[in-house]
Amino acid sequence: MTAPWQKAAFFLFVLILGGQAIFVNSVPYDYSATTECLAEPLKPQYGGGIIVNPEFEKSLDGWTSFGYANVAHKVSKSGNRFSVAHDRSVPHHSVSQKVHLEKDKLYTLSAWLQVDKGTADVRAVVKTPNGFIAAGAIEAKASCWSMLKGGLTVNISGPAELYFESNNSTSEIWVDSVSLQPFTLDEWRSHHNSTINQVRKKMVSVTALDAKGKPLAGAKFTVYPIRPGFPFGTAINQGILWNPEYQKWFANRFTVTTFENEMKWYSTEQTRGHEDYSVADAMLAFVQKHGVHVRGHNVFWNDPNTQMNWVKWLNNWELQQAATRRLNSVVSRYKNQVIAWDVNNENVHFNFFESRLGQDASKIFYQEVHRIDPNVVLFLNDYNTLEEPGDWNATPDKYLKRFHQIRAGVPNAKMAIGLESHFNVPNIPYMRSVLDQMASAGVPIWLTELDVAGTDPIQANYLEQILREGYSHPAVQGIVMWASWTPNGCYRMCLTNNLFQNFPVGHTVDSLIREWNTHSYGTTAKDGSFQVHLSHGEYEVRFEHPSVNSSSVHKIKVDAGSHHEHKLQIQH
Repeated sequence: MTAPWQKAAFFLFVLILGGQAIFVNSVPYDYSATTECLAEPLKPQYGGGIIVNPEFEKSLDGWTSFGYANVAHKVSKSGNRFSVAHDRSVPHHSVSQKVHLEKDKLYTLSAWLQVDKGTADVRAVVKTPNGFIAAGAIEAKASCWSMLKGGLTVNISGPAELYFESNNSTSEIWVDSVSLQPFTLDEWRSHHNSTINQVRKKMVSVTALDAKGKPLAGAKFTVYPIRPGFPFGTAINQGILWNPEYQKWFANRFTVTTFENEMKWYSTEQTRGHEDYSVADAMLAFVQKHGVHVRGHNVFWNDPNTQMNWVKWLNNWELQQAATRRLNSVVSRYKNQVIAWDVNNENVHFNFFESRLGQDASKIFYQEVHRIDPNVVLFLNDYNTLEEPGDWNATPDKYLKRFHQIRAGVPNAKMAIGLESHFNVPNIPYMRSVLDQMASAGVPIWLTELDVAGTDPIQANYLEQILREGYSHPAVQGIVMWASWTPNGCYRMCLTNNLFQNFPVGHTVDSLIREWNTHSYGTTAKDGSFQVHLSHGEYEVRFEHPSVNSSSVHKIKVDAGSHHEHKLQIQH
């Protein structure tokens, strides 16, 4: 079944300029993506956009050879037409098309790819006057077609050339159903607004009733948010335990957190056999006092460089015993107290435990965490899948391949996708395309360690773009920033200085929190009702009326499954 936000149809959005409403036809965004390898490619999205002859129905019109590849036009037994780049002497020799790209437009790209034998990593690249831009990547296979989805922006208008490269020069690259669709900034923002209204907000009708149950007209009302429904937070560290200003700044803003290091194995068992959870316990008590949820981070970390020396020196049997004790200890201790676990961190990139304990090591870890705490959500958490298309090891399809391998071993567990989101210069169209592909797994997606490379106004602009893209995407169900404060600085991004005064990135965060936390006030109509469009969350509704001596206060919850109508009785 197609979700409402996936349906493609033209719609209108409104720009308010100088008090005048201007209605603009907006091309809707196509959120669809598939990771299935199909016998025939699907039709190109947006009819190909600005690509000429996107389905090769007119032979190779509009297409040429990039480098010294030989390019041929072929027809399958079923009649499907496509291009083939063969006799390639270097990886970037392939088929290409020249296009004209415009600054300040956002381009979404898709193509269907196949190779003639085995598998090959294939990347879409755009050559511009200022250099080369990687726009997306996929592991292409023989005998079936795989969908590459990506995107890009350019910093100068002018000629460009789209081509495809692989991680070898021996495979033929087959290309079909290519699309490159431009969007204006206003159109892109209209996609945000459309999906936010559909998946983050709800129209609510509230009726005020008097003591006899009759509608009460003319009652003044205010609707004030108590707790937002969308989980948004930042990492913290143990310094928060001794710093009241840090505590106040954090507790006034966020509803979810991750402990930067304090739950990790190297923090709780620095010496073999001597566990110490005192710091993590104290931090947990603090956040629970303020109603903040915790993502457990992490049971294990698969990067060999993060292992303690005593762990590295264990033989395989001893490592198995130590890992079992660690898992049982930390998961049992925090059962029903954390909402999620990063079970074996950065499992797409690294394989320390697999190299020592066998290829099913991570799968067994997930099974055991689920056995101990069947209600906790199990994340596969990794980096560079969302941030940029240049990491061959973490392309969306490779992340999902690993995700499905682990998921098959714990079919009854609650699984989720964790995308660390350590950005430099964000490629926003590519970011959206990755979220589209991740959504095909049908599980929650979280941005788990989001940061940018600094605190200045340029980085603040990058952070705003990333946060807006994450919050507005229908498949994203939570965001945690990696902005744990210390007096000596942060990992990459501090939101405040040491007096907890906002840097520009901190102003961005506060501004978005205010924007996402809706409120309303007014007077009830003749039938005692009012309607308001509210973000998901918990609200306090307060009524005042001349017939009532004091204010009447009520609480309502707004989410996708809550009632549309609320009838609230004002007490005398």
